[in-house]
Amino acid sequence: MDGEGGTAEASKVRSKDGEEESAMKELKRKVEAVVKASSWWERRGLDCAILAGAFAVCLPAGFLLLRSSEALRFACGLLLMGVAHAVITVKGSHMASHGALSQSPAANRFWALFFIEICGAFSAHVTAAGHLKLHHAYTNVIGLGDSSVWKFPRLPRLLYLFVAPLAMPVITPLAALAELGSASAVLLLRTVLLILLGVASHFWLLLAVSGFRSPLGAGLCMLATRAMFSLPFIHVNIFQHIGLAMYSRSARPARLLQMSHGVLNLPRNVLLDWTFGHSLISCHVEHHLFPFLSDNMCLKVKPVVRRYLADQNLPYQEDGYFSRLRLFFHKYQELMVAAPPITRLVGIQ
Repeated sequence: MDGEGGTAEASKVRSKDGEEESAMKELKRKVEAVVKASSWWERRGLDCAILAGAFAVCLPAGFLLLRSSEALRFACGLLLMGVAHAVITVKGSHMASHGALSQSPAANRFWALFFIEICGAFSAHVTAAGHLKLHHAYTNVIGLGDSSVWKFPRLPRLLYLFVAPLAMPVITPLAALAELGSASAVLLLRTVLLILLGVASHFWLLLAVSGFRSPLGAGLCMLATRAMFSLPFIHVNIFQHIGLAMYSRSARPARLLQMSHGVLNLPRNVLLDWTFGHSLISCHVEHHLFPFLSDNMCLKVKPVVRRYLADQNLPYQEDGYFSRLRLFFHKYQELMVAAPPITRLVGIQ
């Protein structure tokens, strides 16, 4: 009897797994139909135009405005430089890491090195290993995909949430090099050289174009613009996964259940939509289900995904930015200190 019971139970499990796999395939067909019916502009063009605008409009205007001795113009220059840096290093790096900027594998490899290493001062290799192979494949699985970019439980909550992230411009390249400790000498040398190229280019442009006479002033300006969006960047990263359902390696659910329970969307925000991209803000659920989609396509398929999850009686996790901030502030001990330690740096969520 025990053997028959065990066989029957195993059959139920296989049947349930089959139903969940079938549901994911059906959602995939619906999303692919939307993508197929979309123009190149919708699939890639709009996001590429935003990145091009950051390079062609925001950066030149920012460098030139920083030449001014008037406080208002100088402040506008700082703001434009900070926005451009966020667009390029967060939105650009994230899309490049997923190959969402081009259909060409060679072009995507180039863009990953350009956006992640030269512009973002991080490692494309570490991003691929931590972000693509672990965080996306094993989202919220403890010991595999439970990673994040920022977790220092020994810090008091005020320092953690509102002060320490400002050190990200310094921490980011150091963390990349630490993660590459066991990598080949060629890979390590390439990463170091590309990071130095990006930092040196930024520094030289501040001296040559913006007219900084003091290297110290140019350095402080560079740090200020690179740290400008570090607070919301860290907040967004912790808000979207930590505090949601976590799974053990032996009890990992089917993909549709895993993502619907373990990923959260934030409301649309004009500034963060443009700088970080929809896939990191209001369409993070869609991004984790279909990571190859561009930011704009994630936004376009959002109604399809939301409706389908509702039809399947699955949650579609959403919460406000300040609601999550209050939650983490009041439950810092539970969510950030007592939670399992992070096992791998991912670079980008």
